[in-house]
Amino acid sequence: MIFYSAGYVLRRYPEIGSPRRSLAAGVLALALSVAAELGLAVSLQSQTLAEFIKSRDEVSGAVYIGLLLVFAVMPRLRLSSRALARRAPRDA
Repeated sequence: MIFYSAGYVLRRYPEIGSPRRSLAAGVLALALSVAAELGLAVSLQSQTLAEFIKSRDEVSGAVYIGLLLVFAVMPRLRLSSRALARRAPRDA
């Protein structure tokens, strides 16, 4: 889903079609997503931020952090794959 969403954002907003801007868009999306998650966790679960972070499991937390990094860089990765696809010769 992250792969397809990043492709949609790149098609919908062509002005972020540079490597730097696509990475900035991914980092901004990551920041907004994490802020929303932490805000909801604190407000809906009646926990402090420290309690919420301490309640995370080490293994699943590491996988989660890894997926957040993939989420942040996916627009940049999709940009690279689109550029390669455009340069590849087409079969006749």
